[in-house]
Amino acid sequence: MGEVLSQSEIDNLLAALSSGELDTNELNGADDKQIKDYDFKRPTKFSREHLRTLEIIYEHYGRLLSTSLQVYLRKNIQISVTSSETVIFSEFSNSLSNPVILGVVNFHPLGGMILIELASQLGFTMIDRMLGGAGDPLEKGREFTEIEMTIIEKMMVVCMQLMREPWKNVVDINPMLERIETNSQFAQIIAPNDMIAIVTLNMKVGEVEGFMNVCLPFFTLESVMDKLNTKFWYANLQESDDEDFEEYIEALIKRVDVPVKAVLGKTSISVADFVNLQIGDIIRLDTEVEQDLTVYVGNIRKFTALPGTSREKNAVRVTSVIREGRNKSMDGMLSQDEINALLNGTDDSSGDAVDESTAGFGGDEADDSLLSDIEKDAVGEVANISMGASATTLFSIVNRKVNPFVILYLE
Repeated sequence: MGEVLSQSEIDNLLAALSSGELDTNELNGADDKQIKDYDFKRPTKFSREHLRTLEIIYEHYGRLLSTSLQVYLRKNIQISVTSSETVIFSEFSNSLSNPVILGVVNFHPLGGMILIELASQLGFTMIDRMLGGAGDPLEKGREFTEIEMTIIEKMMVVCMQLMREPWKNVVDINPMLERIETNSQFAQIIAPNDMIAIVTLNMKVGEVEGFMNVCLPFFTLESVMDKLNTKFWYANLQESDDEDFEEYIEALIKRVDVPVKAVLGKTSISVADFVNLQIGDIIRLDTEVEQDLTVYVGNIRKFTALPGTSREKNAVRVTSVIREGRNKSMDGMLSQDEINALLNGTDDSSGDAVDESTAGFGGDEADDSLLSDIEKDAVGEVANISMGASATTLFSIVNRKVNPFVILYLE
């Protein structure tokens, strides 16, 4: 029951009405309630907070994508988020032209699929760049060939895999490309009336500009809708500390392949012996039979080892670890003192003359006379180019001692 007015309050109210101080229209309007129309065909399932979080995710995705695609396309690429909106799936599919590039992606572990739509002119530009062209779009649209679809599929896999990092603060995803469609009628992944969120990215490849649309159905994101808010996003972002990045970088470094080689030994020979090497010739090295081999990781002496076999392949067994810096003798460039020592037939480390008995091959003895200054300069110049290119030049001074190192190794 409403509040009952006293007689004095009634008299004051009537007096205000008669004097015009109170308007009856204002009293009637005060009780009117604002009514908002609700469209049952387009229920609101994505709030502005959800869309804003999706924009943040795909802004991060755009930065990663622009960096990665530059490696493949060798073009300046700019990507930015243009807009985000919610529509029903039928409106999105009906707005697509043919042919179109539609990547159907399994958003595992989330249920359902998502779509990545790439403008056809961007697709033809990427194909042209991958095949060595200038990256010009086609003047008139046409269907994609099978070879072109194979190239597009590889590019779509790159685009899809880069989504892992931006979504990490919400959920760890493992997207998989199911297929690529060029006709929107064959990409009906959900019911026509289901709600979707569309994040539109503007992509510019060189001078060619187009859109990439990411279609995210509510059905797919329903299990993580509570996490699609900026508060949750930034809270998880702050929890990431330097240790996580150190572990990530360490994991990447562990997967890097490094060359490892075991050096049997080395010796110095004359150019004449080198030119006349034949199958069956014996090269005497400076190592003993029972001496450990030196194992290099890259250009650094790291281990000593004994040679042997394992599963019918050559192998070495590590006997000790060498803890020292870079080994100069394995670097690609020799110092001037080392070059002079080689030309003069002396060992730079000890200053002793090189023993010529270790360089015999059963042929004529090498001439022990030293090179002239002009010949030294010539050898110094050809030392900076490959052995194949310098063979002709060195042939003119055969039987003159230049002492190149001969290194045999197991890989």
